[in-house]
Amino acid sequence: MRTQPNIAIVGATGAVGRECLAILEQRRFPHGVLRALASARSAGSTVNDRGTPRPVEELGQRSFEGIDLAFFAAGADTARAFAPCAVAAGAVVIDKSSAHRADPACPLVIPEINGDLLTPLRARPGVVAVPNCSTIVLLLPLDPLHRAFGIERIVVSTYQAASGAGAAAMAELEEQTRTVLGGGRAEPRVFKEPCAFNVFSHDSAIDGATGSNGEEAKMASETRRIWRDASVRVNATCVRVGVLRGHTESITVTLRRTATEAQVRAALAAGRAIRVLDDRAGNRFPTPLRATGGDEVLVGRVRPDDTQPNGLGYNLLVSGDQLRIGASLTAVKIAERLLGV
Repeated sequence: MRTQPNIAIVGATGAVGRECLAILEQRRFPHGVLRALASARSAGSTVNDRGTPRPVEELGQRSFEGIDLAFFAAGADTARAFAPCAVAAGAVVIDKSSAHRADPACPLVIPEINGDLLTPLRARPGVVAVPNCSTIVLLLPLDPLHRAFGIERIVVSTYQAASGAGAAAMAELEEQTRTVLGGGRAEPRVFKEPCAFNVFSHDSAIDGATGSNGEEAKMASETRRIWRDASVRVNATCVRVGVLRGHTESITVTLRRTATEAQVRAALAAGRAIRVLDDRAGNRFPTPLRATGGDEVLVGRVRPDDTQPNGLGYNLLVSGDQLRIGASLTAVKIAERLLGV
């Protein structure tokens, strides 16, 4: 791969695509040509690339000629249709959609945890999948505990922001908030339930046999795959909340080996891409507002779970910016690792 690869961003005008552009600039990612790609309705508009307006081109089968790295920040259908075109043109695809996450031939990567899987892609084109945002926010704080003590079981409840459903969902929350505060009634379009001033079960499809929704199933399957541990048990309940940006998760773990609270805190303090915010005296802990715009998952409310055998169970509360660490930042870190920067 070139030291300054030519890159394309598919879905450049969406929330995740714009965040990707901003992070590339902030981290001074070296690149040559930058091609902004989107649907026909966005073609002709512009996006900002390091202070320079870049025209948005309509995505097509020939959009990836001369491209080395293609960031896919669009939906799964778009990724399924056009990722093969990018690979055929010689590009490495970093897909932030759900299209390739369950494909055993496609590495599912959080760079801080299993970045070693990227090595083959340095020599040949292919696809790497960015995990589900809730999985990233879950595993970054748990990975140091998994490495130090092993993890047998995870019980997690999520409080997921509108940002997880894209720019249209964020706009809907803002619009509904204004409407309700003005005395009107929120009318949902993106979500099936009103988002403003509300909490509701995650909007992914429910499995009629298990009762789990798609988000919950992803968190379980992706955790086992990323950790390469088929035995870890994950019990997830995923919920949307009336928050614009930033996912929060309440986590209870069962360790494989006993640990003191001091040992758990020491492991967390040494973790990567996380920051412990656990001020009991000041009652200051992770919140989505504190996490927004940040490059770390905030970790707090660290305490033993007294319903489990002593030294095996611990509780955590975490928050992470879904658009950054849950999507675009992880994708850019994958690109940096591929490039060796």
